[in-house]
Amino acid sequence: MKNYDAIVIGGGPAGLAAAYNLKSGGKSVAVFENDLWGGTCPNRGCDPKKMLLSGVEARDRIAQLQGKGYSDIPFMNWRDIEQFKETYTSKIPSGSKGGLDSAGIDTFHGDAKFISENEIQFDNETFHADNFVIAAGQHPSILNIDGSENLLTSNEFLSLKQMPKSITFIGAGYIAFELANIANATGAEVHLVHHNDRPLKAFDSEFVDDMVSQMKSRGIKFHFNVNTKQVVKNDDGYTLVGDDFKLNTDLIICATGRVPSVEGLDLDAAGIEYSAKGIQVNENLQTTNKNIYAIGDVIAKSEPKLTPVAGFEAKYATDYLLGKTKEPISYPAVPTLVYGSPKLAKVGVSVPEAEAAPDKYKIVSSNLTGWFTYYRLNEPVAKSKIIFDKNQQMVGATVLTEQADELINLLTIAIDKKISNAEYTKMIMGYPTVASDLQYLI
Repeated sequence: MKNYDAIVIGGGPAGLAAAYNLKSGGKSVAVFENDLWGGTCPNRGCDPKKMLLSGVEARDRIAQLQGKGYSDIPFMNWRDIEQFKETYTSKIPSGSKGGLDSAGIDTFHGDAKFISENEIQFDNETFHADNFVIAAGQHPSILNIDGSENLLTSNEFLSLKQMPKSITFIGAGYIAFELANIANATGAEVHLVHHNDRPLKAFDSEFVDDMVSQMKSRGIKFHFNVNTKQVVKNDDGYTLVGDDFKLNTDLIICATGRVPSVEGLDLDAAGIEYSAKGIQVNENLQTTNKNIYAIGDVIAKSEPKLTPVAGFEAKYATDYLLGKTKEPISYPAVPTLVYGSPKLAKVGVSVPEAEAAPDKYKIVSSNLTGWFTYYRLNEPVAKSKIIFDKNQQMVGATVLTEQADELINLLTIAIDKKISNAEYTKMIMGYPTVASDLQYLI
């Protein structure tokens, strides 16, 4: 039997952050990973996706300036940009494991499972630890339908060596919208199929409708209220079958969400309670077994399952384990983004929440399309909805613009630090930028 002070299950951003913090706190640490070292985000998620989206952003800029300095709108060369993406992702697994090795953290690759409240089994060997941190993340879900074996996921999409002439996405969440925009920029015929008529349901419906309209103008075809029943492989591709609906396509990507990666861990053996939404934790990120913590996307929580949130939880959980804090975890405002064309982002109190409580909140809507920051880029649509409480303090924001990723971060800082308009106008920002516009929004 091997003994450690702490064992981390999962070698992604959350697990790595936890392992390094525990090691620096003087603990003997081991990390177990059953897939790619580095986890989903840098290998098959946020980072490679954002590299591919850089090509979409470049094409959009040219398209917006057509007739205003540019005439032709080039399609994104998939092979070239996919190879560019590989120059980054190919180094992640070895670099992630190498960092752990250099820090003196033991690493093990393969499946591990709990056999008691403080032991796991790996490769027919038993490992004991005083504490565990589960950071196993999530993986793509697959529809339970006839022909599901014909479906690919975002994992495979991001590593396609050739973009098909036509491609279909099942789902209407973050992943489906983002990948659809990437495929569209290559010149592929893109379809998006969803079981109801309300995509991106966590966001303001008006802005979502605007986003869908812009994507339609780029040639993306939406098929709402289609309940996919079957996927049939044929000689020249696949047929997606629904109620009174058929669609022939070269490739189908299932983007219907992600599920916690708890299968195979045998959490019951460790006395850990969990559900389909993930592992249950308390305000200190402890599971029902107080010596075992869970962090990141594997836990059941209302906070967004995002990489920076996982890192925040890793820091908190390990600080708590090391005795550096005894306070319950307190999350700051967390911005969420849909990297579409345009981008859609929100932070803090949402528009639906504010609309449901008009006695508590005021919504200030602005059409920013004519503002110089957006006019100079000839953006087709730029909008914001800023939410204030009774004290005129900004508590939430939703924005739709190609520059939403920059704008939402500034709004997040203003919300977290409770910066008032009077305070902001005492500062001078670079002009003309989204930062210099902020004084007119908060």
